[in-house]
Amino acid sequence: MAGQASLVMISVFAVLALLGLPLAVSIVAAALAAVTLVAPFDMALFTSAQKMLASLDTFSLLAVPFFILSGVMMNSGGIAVRLVNFAKLISGRIPGSLAQTNIAGNMLFGCISGSAIAASTSIGGVMVPMQAKEGYDRDLAAAVNIASAPTGMLIPPTTAFIIYSLVSGGTSIAALFLAGGVAGLIWGAGLIIMTTSIAWRRGYPTSGWIGFRAAAVVTMEALPSLFLIVLVIGGIMSGIFTAVEASGIAVLYTMLLTFVIHRTKPLRAFPQFLLETAQMTGTIMMLLAASAALSFAMAFTGIPAAVTSLILGISDSPIVIMLVINLLLLVIGCFMDIGPAILIFTPILLPIFEKLGGDPVHFGVILVFNLAIGTITPPVGTGLFVGASVAQVKVERCIRALAPFYVLLFAMLLVVTFFPDLFLALPRHFGL
Repeated sequence: MAGQASLVMISVFAVLALLGLPLAVSIVAAALAAVTLVAPFDMALFTSAQKMLASLDTFSLLAVPFFILSGVMMNSGGIAVRLVNFAKLISGRIPGSLAQTNIAGNMLFGCISGSAIAASTSIGGVMVPMQAKEGYDRDLAAAVNIASAPTGMLIPPTTAFIIYSLVSGGTSIAALFLAGGVAGLIWGAGLIIMTTSIAWRRGYPTSGWIGFRAAAVVTMEALPSLFLIVLVIGGIMSGIFTAVEASGIAVLYTMLLTFVIHRTKPLRAFPQFLLETAQMTGTIMMLLAASAALSFAMAFTGIPAAVTSLILGISDSPIVIMLVINLLLLVIGCFMDIGPAILIFTPILLPIFEKLGGDPVHFGVILVFNLAIGTITPPVGTGLFVGASVAQVKVERCIRALAPFYVLLFAMLLVVTFFPDLFLALPRHFGL
C-alpha cells in the first residue's frame, strides 16, 4: 500500500505543479489522493482539513510573521551600506579585502534580514562593482557573493529553524539557533580562508587603515543594527524572553531603527511593510497547513515506515546511510525552496536519523545546511541565478568560478554531518 500511495502522491503532485497550481494546493491534492486509496473521500477530506487547522493552532507560529516583518523593515535601505563599511573595517587588512568584506557583509546582513536573496542583492550589489573597479576578476567576485549569501539561513534569527522546530515536533528553537549559528560561522570562516588563498595567489590588494576616528564612526553607525542579533539571541539564551517574545521585540527594535534612528523610511511606509509581511506569512502558513495534510497522509498510508526500511536496508553502516541522506537532500535543495523542502522531508528523514541515534537539533542543522547549498547549486538554485544577475555575469561563468567553493562546502557538510559535538556543545552548555 505504501508503494502505491507514494506513486499516486508523487504523480498527482508533479502533474498539478507542472500545470502551474500553487504549491500548497498541489500538496493538499496529492495528500487527499493518497488517503482516498484506503479511506472514503469524505473522511479523508474532513480529517485532512482538521489536521491542517490544528497545525496552525500553535503559539510558537507567532514568531514567523514577527521575524518576517523585522526582516522586511531591515531590507528597506540604509542598513546594507552601514554593514558593508563595518565589514570592510574588520577584513580590510586581509588579502582580497573587498571580497572578504563581501563575505562578512553577507553574513551580517543575511542573519539580520533573514534572507539570502536580500543579502546577495543588497551587499553584492554594492561590493561586486566595487571589486570589478579595483581589478578583481568579476567571475570570482560573483562567486564569492553567491557562496556567502546563504550563511544568513543558518545564523540566527532565521525562520528556517522555526519552521523545522514546528514540523519536527517541538525541537528547541533556542538550541537550533545556537547550533545553526556555529554552522553558519564555520561556513563563513571557510569561505574567508579559501578567498584569502585565491586573493594571495592573484596578488589582490588589501585596504589601508582608515584611522581610529573614522573606524569609531563606522562602528557606531553599524552597532544599532548589529545589536539586534545580540538582543534576540542574548535575550533567549539568558531566559529573559522566549523565541516568540524575541520576535516581537525584534519588530519594535527594527521600527526604532527604521523610523527614528536611521530614518530610512517615513512612518507612512509601515502599512506597506505589513502588506508584504502578510503576503509572505500567508504563503508560509498555507505551506505549513498543507504539510500537515501531507504528513497525515504519509503516516496513514505507511510511507515513512516504508522509506525508513528502504534507506536503512541500503547498508548496515550509519556513515553510508548519512551519506545517502545528504545526497538526497542536496538533490532536493537543487529543485525546491528551503521552506517546502523542510516541511515535506523532515517527517520522512528525521525518524531515520533518530533510529541511528541522532539528535533532532543536529539533524536540523544538517537539513538546513544541505538545503542552503542547494540554493546556489544548478539547475534551479535561485541564489545562483540572482547572484549572477546582480554581478552581470553569465551563470555558466559563475558555476566555473564557484567550483572550488562547492568542493569546500561539500567538505564542510561532511564536518557538519559527522562531528555533531561541534554544533551541540553550545546548546548543551546552556542546558537546551
